[in-house]
Amino acid sequence: MVDARSVEAESRASSPGRRFVERFGEARWLIIAVAVAICFFYLLGLIDFIGSVLTFSLVAFLIGVIPFSAPSGRSPSVSPPQQATWPETSIKLFAEALPDPCFVLDRRGIVRFANAGATAAFPIKPGDPLTFRLRIPELAAAFDRVANGGGPERVEFSERVPTERWFAAWFARLDSPTVGDFVVMILDDLSERRRIDRIRVDFVANASHELRTPLASLAGFIETLQGSARDDAEARERFLAIMHNQATRMSRLIDDLLSLSRIELKVHVRPSDPVDLAPILSHLTDSLEPLARELGVSIETNMPREPVVVTGDRDELVQVFENLIENAIKYGQSGKRVVVTVKPGTLGAGPVVSIRDFGPGIAEEHLPRLTERFYRIDVEESRQHRGTGLGLAIVKHILARHSARMTIESRPGEGALFSVSFPQDESEVNSQRAEYY
Repeated sequence: MVDARSVEAESRASSPGRRFVERFGEARWLIIAVAVAICFFYLLGLIDFIGSVLTFSLVAFLIGVIPFSAPSGRSPSVSPPQQATWPETSIKLFAEALPDPCFVLDRRGIVRFANAGATAAFPIKPGDPLTFRLRIPELAAAFDRVANGGGPERVEFSERVPTERWFAAWFARLDSPTVGDFVVMILDDLSERRRIDRIRVDFVANASHELRTPLASLAGFIETLQGSARDDAEARERFLAIMHNQATRMSRLIDDLLSLSRIELKVHVRPSDPVDLAPILSHLTDSLEPLARELGVSIETNMPREPVVVTGDRDELVQVFENLIENAIKYGQSGKRVVVTVKPGTLGAGPVVSIRDFGPGIAEEHLPRLTERFYRIDVEESRQHRGTGLGLAIVKHILARHSARMTIESRPGEGALFSVSFPQDESEVNSQRAEYY
C-alpha cells in the first residue's frame, strides 16, 4: 500500500502555505535589499519605527502573493531535486493498483517506489539501486536503453536461488514536465507456466516412448512372420503371444491416458453421490484374490461393521483402491502380506483407508515423485508387472477431485503404507479444495 505519510507530505508540498514559503525563498535577495533600504531610511529619519515595520510587512506580503517566473520555464512550485528523484502520488497509486510487482526507477536505476507485490517478491528498499538485488546483465542493458530514450522493452530472466524461478520484465519510460523522468519496471512471474510447459513436453516424450517400444516390437515380429518364419508354426505361436502382450500393453497405456484426460477435464467438479467404502473394498479384495494367490500374497482386511459413507464417484473410487491394492500385491510381493484397513470418521477427522504391504519398501528420495506421470522406481520391474507409470498419477487426480488426501510412508526393508484421508464436512472440503487448486 502507498505510505499515508508520503501522500500527506506531498499534499502539504502543494498547499498555499507551502507555495507562500517557497516564494519567500526564491525572493530572498529582494527581501534583503528591501530590509537594507528601510533601515537606511530609518537611520536618516525619513520614516519612524512603526512605519518601517509596516512598510517591510507590506513588501513581504506582496512578495509572498505575487508569483515569480522561473528562468528555465519550470514552475517554481516544484523544486528540481524533487522533480528528478521522487514520483508523484498519482504514479505511486497507479503502481500500487497493479497486481504484478512494479518498481518506479529514476534514470540512474535507483528504486524510488515499489508496490506491495514488488517488496514481497524482492527485498529492495526505495533508495537502493536495482542492481543490489537483480544483477542480470540483460536486465541492466534493457534499462539503460529505455532510460536513454529507447522504446518499451521486454526481457526474460531466471533466478536459481533459493529455487528456480522465471520472470519477464517490462520497461517503459514516464516523461512528464511536472514529475520528471522515470522508468517503470513491471515483473511477470513465469515460473508456473514454465513448469507446466516442461511437464507437457516430458509427458509427450514419455508417452511417445512408451508407445514406440511395443510398436517397434510388433513391426519386427510382423516382418519376421512375413519372411523367414512364415512356415514355422512354433515360432509363429511364440511371436503371436508376444505380439498379443505388446498390443495389450499399448491398449492399457491408451486407456490410462484417456482416463487421466477425462479426470483432468472434471477435476474442479466435486462429485455429490454418497458412497459406502466398505462394500467397495470387500469386492476389490475378492476380485484381486486370484492375483494375490498367484503371487503368493495373502490379503487381510480390517473393516468396521457400520457403513463408512463418503461423498464421491463410485467408479472413480473403485479405480483408486484397485490401483493401490494391486500395486501393494505386485510390488510388495516379497512381504507375502497386504493389509487393507478402513477407519470410520471421528469428531474432527474423516474416514481413512490404508493399504499396507511388507515388501522391500521405497527409498525416501522417491516418495515425493511417485505420483508424477511415467515416474518409475524400477522401469524393468514396472514393465514386468504390466505397469504404465500412470496409475498413481490417476489416483492423485481422482483424490483431488474428491478433496481427499493421500500420504505415503515407507522405509527400505519395512514395506510401504498408503493412506487415503477423506474430508469430514463441507468446511474441510473447501479447505482441501483450496490446497489443490
